[in-house]
Amino acid sequence: MKNKLISLLAGLFTALISACASQSLSPVKPVSYVNLNQFMGDWYVIACIPTVIETEAYNAIESYQLEKDGSINTTFVFRKGGFDGSEKRYNPHGFVVENTGNAVWGMQFIWPFKSEFIIAYLDKDYTNTIIARNARDYVWIMARTPFIKDSRSQELTKTVANLGYDVSKLRKVPHQPH
Repeated sequence: MKNKLISLLAGLFTALISACASQSLSPVKPVSYVNLNQFMGDWYVIACIPTVIETEAYNAIESYQLEKDGSINTTFVFRKGGFDGSEKRYNPHGFVVENTGNAVWGMQFIWPFKSEFIIAYLDKDYTNTIIARNARDYVWIMARTPFIKDSRSQELTKTVANLGYDVSKLRKVPHQPH
């Protein structure tokens, strides 16, 4: 039974990847290089085209920690439905794809499947980033602080649009002042 379930999931995953690959959009271009040590730490999700689990996320923070083996321990935490909502915590594991300048990762929520994670934009000072996918189904605008200027938010949103995303699907993630 377990083997049948794994085979079914692998088949569905392959079909999904094939469907995504057949899109007419060109692949998302990752940044040329990411200094992993500098990228590690907390990133506040400012806006996103959300996955199912984060459609009602408040105070969303993604944290990265580089492991000795080069993998990335990830913690994604948020409040569901409001600032007083229940805390949700997920711990996917990241794996840097070789020969990508550390800018493309596989993010593993469930073994053996890895989701695509492309660092498509990164400030020189590592204060803002955009994480994208070739399927253009999900995207995350993140910053080192929970709030950014409206002008900066508009610039990053324009960058997301230039990557081929429908920015009308972006959801601004509410954060509480500390």
